[in-house]
Amino acid sequence: MPEPAQLRDSTQIVLPRETLEGLESRLDEEFTVTVVSEDDDRCRIIGSPVEITDVSEFLTRRGVVVQ
Repeated sequence: MPEPAQLRDSTQIVLPRETLEGLESRLDEEFTVTVVSEDDDRCRIIGSPVEITDVSEFLTRRGVVVQ
């Protein structure tokens, strides 16, 4: 049985808000994800594991480090 943290990591990406400047609209257009701005200057990109993998690759190709 997978650990809850492992499942959560496969369904979201958390990044500083300024990292997504200029990319958020492209994420909305190209992927089925939800981008949530949090109070502490972070954004949470939430989606299915397949979408999160694709978003991670998209961001990496644009120089964004995703961990």
